[in-house]
Amino acid sequence: MSTSAFKPRFVKPSDTSSFLDKDPAVEKTNFTYNKYISQSIQTQRQRLPIFNNRNHILYLLEKYQTLILVGETGSGKSTQIPQYLREAEWPKQIVICEPRRVAAISLANRVADETGSLVQGDVVGYAVRFDSCACKPKIKFVTEGILLREMMSDPLLSSYSVIMIDEVHERTLYTDILLGLMKKILRKRPELRLIVASATMDATAFQKYFNNFENLKTPSSTILSVEGRQFPVEIFYVAEPVPCYVQASVEAAVNINASGTAGDVLIFLTGQEEVLKAVRILGEHANAIENSKSKNKITILPMYGSLPYNQQLKVFQKAPEGYRKIIVATNIAETSVTIPGVVFIIDSGFVKIKWYNIETHTDSLMVVPISKSSANQRAGRAGRMRSGKVYRLYTEEWAEKLPLNTPPEMVRSSLTYPILQLKAMGVNNILQFKFPSMPPMENIKSALELLYALNAIDINCQLTRPLGFHMAEFALNPLYSKMLLTSEEFSCSEEILIIISMLQVETVFNKPTTGNGIIKARIQKRLFEVKEGDLITYLNIFNAFVQNDMSQGFCHKNFLSHSSMKRVMEIRRNLEKILVNYNIPLTSCRNTENVCKCIVTGLFPNGAYLHRSGVYKTVRGDIDLFVHPESVFYNIEQPQWIVFGEVVHGIKLYMKDITVIQRDWLLELAPHFYYKTTGFE
Repeated sequence: MSTSAFKPRFVKPSDTSSFLDKDPAVEKTNFTYNKYISQSIQTQRQRLPIFNNRNHILYLLEKYQTLILVGETGSGKSTQIPQYLREAEWPKQIVICEPRRVAAISLANRVADETGSLVQGDVVGYAVRFDSCACKPKIKFVTEGILLREMMSDPLLSSYSVIMIDEVHERTLYTDILLGLMKKILRKRPELRLIVASATMDATAFQKYFNNFENLKTPSSTILSVEGRQFPVEIFYVAEPVPCYVQASVEAAVNINASGTAGDVLIFLTGQEEVLKAVRILGEHANAIENSKSKNKITILPMYGSLPYNQQLKVFQKAPEGYRKIIVATNIAETSVTIPGVVFIIDSGFVKIKWYNIETHTDSLMVVPISKSSANQRAGRAGRMRSGKVYRLYTEEWAEKLPLNTPPEMVRSSLTYPILQLKAMGVNNILQFKFPSMPPMENIKSALELLYALNAIDINCQLTRPLGFHMAEFALNPLYSKMLLTSEEFSCSEEILIIISMLQVETVFNKPTTGNGIIKARIQKRLFEVKEGDLITYLNIFNAFVQNDMSQGFCHKNFLSHSSMKRVMEIRRNLEKILVNYNIPLTSCRNTENVCKCIVTGLFPNGAYLHRSGVYKTVRGDIDLFVHPESVFYNIEQPQWIVFGEVVHGIKLYMKDITVIQRDWLLELAPHFYYKTTGFE
């Protein structure tokens, strides 16, 4: 990708190397690397494009408080800059913030290998949700949520000398919040340094954002552009639009394998369900190839966010002799993570994003076309190790019409949890907080209203004690954390703990592609279904999984994903530790009504009733909703009053994770939210 539009505020290295070498601020960084790494690894590191800018980076960090780094794909910025900072002997810890846990963990392992140390040791470590290092490593990779939680206990991040926020172009919700908080922290800590890094971003806008300080005559931020080591990549488009991009992705992968050209394949799809569907279809092709004793053998590997990390690691391992890897991934593989051996990219042209509906108080999952910057990021995965080819499943004319960037998550997401965290960190006036992209006022108002209804804040918009502060400490949707924290009142903390753990994975069901398999899977699922709804069905599935010794055979028989169920077990153990810290005992009520009432304490904003027209309508907003095909209540008699977990955008608005309730429970458990708004008698 070209970064010629960004003009660095220093002279090019080829023209000024002697000047930089003589500068006292840079002089201390010129020393022998052998103190830290072997000669062979040193040679590999020196081949990266970022190496030519090593002294520039260290010099600019001495002179400026914020460095906006535009590093092209493959430049080595994510792995090398932390090592340069360690070698320059910055006094405190160096933290690198990544938007995804798989990137944080894989990068930590890569840097540990290059430094000749063990991950989670004194040199390199990581901290992600439900998994963190016990010691204080010099180089620490974290996810955005973890860094925000650290700010709650240490608002000025006093244990860090340099903070690097990577992949800023993704503009996730937490990225924008972190940037806003860092702007405040930098004022209080002049010695702190911030690196804002990405392959594609509006660097000038970020420079102006961090230059906006009072009483400063000189700019406090600067821009550095680094070229990438991207090999040539050929891009191909389809002649005509494809009717189904999942099926077209599979066919393209099969054709690539049949061609005999060496190299692994990476397919980009939108979500876990599509990934698993493609994996199953490709698995059938793999079995057919094995039976025919063909030389073009393939091994199929999925990659998505809720997949256990030990399963995600398999995509980085070399394929067995005589096999080609075909990796089917969501956009988790779009940035930061380099998968060795990938030569071919199959780009579906779509991505699944959240969009907040203030009327239903829910984040709707929508499949939308990707942006041009995302398309370039995906194409860059093929040019990291060698020249590659990209097969885009959309026409060239359509590609020209794609938006330049995906809208920032800040302007299209629920702000309930972010505002809760900002309140916990002492940001009382949300309207005066300097967001890089100001969210819509309606979203802020909706979030504050919902937090008040959850009793997380009081009438003065201050966090309540202890409920509000405890909810802020959970890395969960506030609706779910409210359910957990009130479960003691209903003596059902064990059941709620299981239900919420099940909701943290995208799906626990395997979906066959053949007609006979679909029928069998539906029959097996009915064995667990109950009239109380989907969440109680999840509870039954988990209990049956445990009673059958968590066996893979049980999952196979009942068309369940064993890896997803193991992930649920891991999440449950971690949430249990938090409940113990809050002195909430694990109790089981064996009373389904109590469990459903407890669910209402959290999901009451998502109430709906069956209208006489035959469709569901939200209690607030009067929005038409329909039962999702995967729900217990699809194509059977539907209950009158329900609450739901989320809304999925399709041809219609579909409700998922439905629980049957009684109308009076809404008035009893959420009188402020419904009595004053709807006027129930």
